[in-house]
Amino acid sequence: MSCGFSLEHYAELLEAVREGGYRYSFFDHEPQSGDLLLRHDVDLSLDAALRLAELEAQADAAATYFLMTQSVFYNLASPEGLRAINRLRELGHAVGLHAVWPGAELDERFDPVVAWHNPNPDYMSEPLDGVVNVMQAPFFDFEHYRSDSNQHWRYGCPHDALAAAEFEWLQLLTHPEIWVYPGSTMRETMNAMLDAERER
Repeated sequence: MSCGFSLEHYAELLEAVREGGYRYSFFDHEPQSGDLLLRHDVDLSLDAALRLAELEAQADAAATYFLMTQSVFYNLASPEGLRAINRLRELGHAVGLHAVWPGAELDERFDPVVAWHNPNPDYMSEPLDGVVNVMQAPFFDFEHYRSDSNQHWRYGCPHDALAAAEFEWLQLLTHPEIWVYPGSTMRETMNAMLDAERER
C-alpha cells in the first residue's frame, strides 16, 4: 500500500477507520472514547471538497467541512457556493466556518464551530463565546490530533494506527485539494488544481 495523497489512499484511510471500530462524530459534544472527528479545511477548492464528500458518503463517513467567507479562490455567496453548502448537508456532513483572524462572524450557513485559517499560537486555542473553536480543549491535544498540512503528516500517515485502534479518539484534519489533485509536492498539486480549474 502506498501512503501517498490520492483518493485511492483516502478511501483506504476511511476503511482503516472502519477496521478500528471508530464512530464519526461532530464538534457538538466533548470527544468520547472511539470518536473520530473528521475535519476538512477547505482552503482552495469547493469542487475538491464535494468530490471528497461524495466518497465519504459512499463509505458512510461523516465530516465537518470548514468553508471560508474570505477565500480568494471561491465565493460562498455565488450559486456554486450555495450549491456546495447544500450538497454537503445533503450528504450528511456538517459545515463550519474557516475563519480569518480576528473575524469569526457566523450566519445561518454555518454550524456553531470555527477553525482558524493559518492560526497563530497566540490565539489558536482560545475559546470563543457561544462557538466551538476546534483547537481548544477538550477537542484538541497533540496526542489526539493528526493533520496533513502542506501535504505532510507530522507523525506519519495514521492509516495503520487507525486500523489497529491505537487512538483513544482522534481529530483528523485533511485538506481536500491535496487528495483530489495529483502531485507529490504542494507545488505539483496546486498546479494540477489550477489546470483543472482552467479546464472547468
